[in-house]
Amino acid sequence: MSSFVFFLIPLALAATAIILGLGLYSLARGGTFAKENSNRLMRMRVIAQAVAIALMVLFLMLIGKGPGS
Repeated sequence: MSSFVFFLIPLALAATAIILGLGLYSLARGGTFAKENSNRLMRMRVIAQAVAIALMVLFLMLIGKGPGS
């Protein structure tokens, strides 16, 4: 189980980075594109960050319960 979670962490981090990049692009572009997408992208980034952090905490909890515990 911990190896599965370990492989999900980079995916969550990549999703966060991609959404952050899109948000920065939206702000740089400005205009109607930014007005229509800025808040949605910010919410998506916060959710992706929360998932990434939750996966990291879950992974640490799983490896802490290792075979000797």
